[in-house]
Amino acid sequence: MGLFDRDKSAERLPVSLVTGFLGSGKTTLVNRLLRRPGMADTAVLVNEFGDIALDHLLVEAVAGEVVLLASGCICCAVRSDVETTLRDLLARRDRGEVPPFSRVLVETTGLADPAPLVQLLLANPLLLHAVRLDAVIATLDAAHGAMQLDRHREAVKQVAIADRIVLTKRDLVSADGEAALVARVRRLNAAAPVIAVDHGEVDPDRLFGAGLHRPDRPIPDVARWLALDAHAAAAGLPRHAADVGAVCLTAASPLAWEHLSSWLQRLRAERGPDLMRIKGVFDVVGEAAPLVVHGVHHVLHPPTLLAGWPDGPRRSAVVLIGRNLDRDAIAAGWNELAAGRCPT
Repeated sequence: MGLFDRDKSAERLPVSLVTGFLGSGKTTLVNRLLRRPGMADTAVLVNEFGDIALDHLLVEAVAGEVVLLASGCICCAVRSDVETTLRDLLARRDRGEVPPFSRVLVETTGLADPAPLVQLLLANPLLLHAVRLDAVIATLDAAHGAMQLDRHREAVKQVAIADRIVLTKRDLVSADGEAALVARVRRLNAAAPVIAVDHGEVDPDRLFGAGLHRPDRPIPDVARWLALDAHAAAAGLPRHAADVGAVCLTAASPLAWEHLSSWLQRLRAERGPDLMRIKGVFDVVGEAAPLVVHGVHHVLHPPTLLAGWPDGPRRSAVVLIGRNLDRDAIAAGWNELAAGRCPT
């Protein structure tokens, strides 16, 4: 057996997080999504049923804290923690106690830092065999988003680590005001599509499938996942006032795993609190397939081998999103790694 396992994430249940600051439209977005026929096989985890205002959609209690919605979706209140609730829901599904579902949405509270939930989905050994992170979706209030980004670190982080950013309440601002906010978002997160919506209406296909692993694609779309071109295009923009930005690094030659592992360990140890998200696809010496690494702060998903390389040249590439990241210092260690030396 080799050093790394083959990636099986495409076979696991996709879980998406819906985050966003207070009043930014998370509940409206989730409500509208659950009304769509294509979302009928969805389970949604919320903090309280009353918070999400789904009463008019409830059909019946299925089991304990689980209710069936008129759309066919099921809704579960998080009474203890997300891990316990999700594991219990999966067990009930497997026993036939609740209707089958093939997707999970987790709505966070408005003041929540989404990083712990991302870490849970990336690295919890009790969940890794069953679920995978599909997308982090952040709602942003067009009318109050600029003020929230100025005053609240949580709002900045929600936008910075998102895979999709949903711009809401556009009817309350001018076109110039909306454009200015989108420009600010681009300085925080150059890679995530900004999806403008009216009253929460959006095609689910625009929100989901943001992960590297998709069942309909045997060779993952590495370029889309890393979004190196988008980051490169935004490299010359001034950083957000919170000094959040991205560092993108590439290497043309294969990397020794012992050196790469050392670099990743040091990076997390020295910059973990400020390292909001890391995505990397690496050409490792002795491996025929690319090695993928995905993490938040100091927590990494176990490195796994993808099915194969996409078309084009093989190269290693990593994207780091964080606060106060010193690109020159980080690049110095990376350059040693790329040159075949163990970073010091």
